[in-house]
Amino acid sequence: MPRFPARATPEPLDVDAVKVVTVGTVLWAVAGLALLAFRRDVGPGWLWTCAAGTGLGVFGVWFCRRRRSRLGRVLAARGE
Repeated sequence: MPRFPARATPEPLDVDAVKVVTVGTVLWAVAGLALLAFRRDVGPGWLWTCAAGTGLGVFGVWFCRRRRSRLGRVLAARGE
């Protein structure tokens, strides 16, 4: 017997993923630039982490924009 009663699944939030991913990408880029300014105090692993976050963020922005446009075309084709 479960300790907590089962709850209904909440409805998904309507969030613009492009904005969220863009903000995260910009934050990684700013952190990388800040680490470059103080590179004597940090190891190279942190710079590579920021570079990877920025690179993956750029891919994420492209992916989310593509997904948003495809979903818009699907909804338009359905007449919604």
